[in-house]
Amino acid sequence: MNRIFATILAVLGLGITSCAQNEHIKSVDADEFEKAVNAQPVQLVDVRTAGEYSEGCIAYAQNIDVNQSNFKQQALQQLKKQQPVYVYCRSGKRSMNAANQLAESGFEVVNLKGGILEWGQAGKVIAQHDAFTTPSGKTVHLYVVKHGSVRIHYDGKEFEIDPVEAMNPATDYTQYPKADYILVTHEHFDHCDAKAIEHLTKQGTRLITNQNCHKLLGKGEIMRNGDELQLSGGITLKAVPAYNYSADKQQFHPKGRDNGFILTLDGFRIYLAGDTEDIPEMKAIKDIDVAYLPCNLPYTMTPEQAAHAAEIIQPKVLFPYHYGQTKIERVAELLKNSKVDVRIRNYQ
Repeated sequence: MNRIFATILAVLGLGITSCAQNEHIKSVDADEFEKAVNAQPVQLVDVRTAGEYSEGCIAYAQNIDVNQSNFKQQALQQLKKQQPVYVYCRSGKRSMNAANQLAESGFEVVNLKGGILEWGQAGKVIAQHDAFTTPSGKTVHLYVVKHGSVRIHYDGKEFEIDPVEAMNPATDYTQYPKADYILVTHEHFDHCDAKAIEHLTKQGTRLITNQNCHKLLGKGEIMRNGDELQLSGGITLKAVPAYNYSADKQQFHPKGRDNGFILTLDGFRIYLAGDTEDIPEMKAIKDIDVAYLPCNLPYTMTPEQAAHAAEIIQPKVLFPYHYGQTKIERVAELLKNSKVDVRIRNYQ
């Protein structure tokens, strides 16, 4: 009898522990999850593999793979127990496993039922995304939009580069966070879009353009090749040349008119080349962590020129961007024996 009673107590004890643990976990649908994530800065964690994460994620999510043996250790190092943790995976199974482990460690957890599959089916934005760490440990989030359009999130600030709405695939910028900074390299329709800029603008947004964009839009701060701006503490912007030198391309992007940009975030340097070829001025561009180089034939660089530009600049990571029917994988092939990490994303 005593053994039976002890067994019952053990079972009840397990049940009580499970209930107590589950009190720290809440599972919600995509709409409720989105409202919570958008309402305030939260600890948002994608618990899938790094490969899955890079293919598409919910904006601002950091990646801690639940299947790694050090998941709990990483979570304790990167997350704060004073704030709830929002977790998701592909379909909800792995994130519930992660939620249980986090709850055991003392976290309050909100789990996305149905995972990113449900998120996508509900029409929510899925961002192709890469994350990097600055010298002082802050995170820089780089999001794919399309063509020459790039979104950057750093330390609570939103940067939009060459945002364009109507050009296929259409982008609904009303669904994007308002920008703190909008950078426009030049006035061509696939880089300068007044409607997109309007939808991204809030009180205090700084629009930074070349002189022709300023004339076209009737607003914005003008930067010329060589100009530098201190945007805020730890954030600087430099305008660098972007132009065509090939005889059959000079009419597209004449020398001295358009900008590329070097954006420095807490010592982390991003080169956004704009529309250019592998120009001699690239020899002065150094210590680049991430470079975006265009391959939009016949207007900018061939894969061979892009590879040559990367060899000159020597970025740690290269994103070939703003390409059409170019066989963009050729850039990676040409640089396979270099130290440059070439990452192909959907910038078609």
